[in-house]
Amino acid sequence: MQDYKKIDHQKNKDVVLRYIPGHFITPNSHVNCYMDLSDMKSRQREARATGEELAEMYLASDIIDTILCLNNMDVVGAYMANKLTKAGMISANSHQTIYITSPEYNTSGQMMFRENNEHMIRGKKVLVLIDTATTGATLQSAIRSIRFYKGSVVGISAIFSVATQIESLPIRSLYSTSDLPEYASYPPEGCPLCAAGKAVDAICNGFGYSTLK
Repeated sequence: MQDYKKIDHQKNKDVVLRYIPGHFITPNSHVNCYMDLSDMKSRQREARATGEELAEMYLASDIIDTILCLNNMDVVGAYMANKLTKAGMISANSHQTIYITSPEYNTSGQMMFRENNEHMIRGKKVLVLIDTATTGATLQSAIRSIRFYKGSVVGISAIFSVATQIESLPIRSLYSTSDLPEYASYPPEGCPLCAAGKAVDAICNGFGYSTLK
């Protein structure tokens, strides 16, 4: 599972998309490539470069109060916020700084925020940051949660995204299917890889993968 391929970013040599071809099960679909983004999320140099490149897409934005980080994107989100702040990004927060937070999940799998960090969402202009966006189900859940807590979504960012928008909100990503045209996602009940009898290589989520032996 470590035999990955890679795609270098056109502008920044420290931003590298690593992926592994195969047959993988995610929470919402079956895919033919697993995006191995662990180094981009946690290795300091790559996380900083990734966050800064994502921030470049929002330097002309008016206000971002909070970056909501999904799937362990907190380190990247912190570097993204740092870049935006240094560039003069305006925040309505009392301390003129950007919150970086992640949701908790209840027993039904819905995103929630405790009373001590609810203020980071309520009344705030929120940018949603995710590692990969395929079906859009996770992003839709995040949007519903933000609105439930009376926040407003002002942007969506991803390292890799199949979709270009969710609910008329554009998804700004560093990589897309134009960079990886062979990438494909299938509904679990209609997966051609399963129909062809191709064994599942691993079960994946935002934390990583578990191989099937």
